[in-house]
Amino acid sequence: MTQTWDPEAYARDGAFVHGLAGGMMEWLAARSGERILDLGCGDGQLTARIAADGVDVRGVDASAAMVAAARARGITADEATAEQLPFNNATFDAVFSNAVLHWVRGQDAMMAEVHRVLKPGGRFVAEMGGHGNVAAIHVGLMAVLVRHGFGDAEKGVNYYPTPEAYSRRLGQHGFQVERMALIPRPTPLEKTGMEGWLRTFRRGVLEKLPEELRATVVDECCALLAPALRDEDGNWVADYVRLRFVARV
Repeated sequence: MTQTWDPEAYARDGAFVHGLAGGMMEWLAARSGERILDLGCGDGQLTARIAADGVDVRGVDASAAMVAAARARGITADEATAEQLPFNNATFDAVFSNAVLHWVRGQDAMMAEVHRVLKPGGRFVAEMGGHGNVAAIHVGLMAVLVRHGFGDAEKGVNYYPTPEAYSRRLGQHGFQVERMALIPRPTPLEKTGMEGWLRTFRRGVLEKLPEELRATVVDECCALLAPALRDEDGNWVADYVRLRFVARV
């Protein structure tokens, strides 16, 4: 199953993703004149923030729609997968990635490619979903899907590793981990709440269902999750856990 993206829906329902990236920007510590690749740049909002520091930044994303949205912001961006980057060896001082790596199916191929395009001593700075991320949402959606005979639709959508497992994996590809942290981050959702989150971040899952079933699955999942993730004023909070790291070649 492949996730698909709608830039307008992402801007509406997923604005919190780039809005909470301040800590990541500090860990990146971009310096003027550096060449940096934004891996999974999406609509280019964070890419533009990096560029504002005087950095020669380039974006890459697997979604043609997202690449178009990034280019509309004036970002130089390429359409390509993380497992097959269209750049020469030793091109970048840093590879930056925010809220993307947990979508990558070929983790080993991705790490090999990041290592290849980094200059000697270059850094890989990223934040992704970590172990326990959206656990309640995952279990709730699985329960609803099983009830309707689509129990496999949510399996393998994302990869949320522990710090220990991801450190080992990075080491196997020649990276030296300098910093890594697993960060619980209960995250207030946008005004569209859990419905907007499901329709944006589980769009690929929903597209695998019969069209007449999709709204029912969303409604039942929201009802199941409301006692745990919605407050008395109707505000939704997602049970996010993030894995953030800096690794060098």
